[in-house]
Amino acid sequence: MQHHGDMETTDREFNRQSSQILAAAARGETVTVTKNGTPVARVVPVTGNDVPPYPTSPTGDMELPALGLPDLTGDEIEETLRGMGA
Repeated sequence: MQHHGDMETTDREFNRQSSQILAAAARGETVTVTKNGTPVARVVPVTGNDVPPYPTSPTGDMELPALGLPDLTGDEIEETLRGMGA
């Protein structure tokens, strides 16, 4: 059992051990993912206080708030994220 607190993992470890990392988050751990020594992402546990930002109904369209953003396809969103260095 890990101690409670921050864990750190590299992007390669994250790819190999994503299921263990998600399990750690489910136990309440926060896992910081680093790439070349620089933190790039954090996997944090979801608490009972966290409310999904949109209804996650399995049927029908998700009701997303109108943010005035252009309608992008999945590919375009990926391109945009890549352009932001994500």
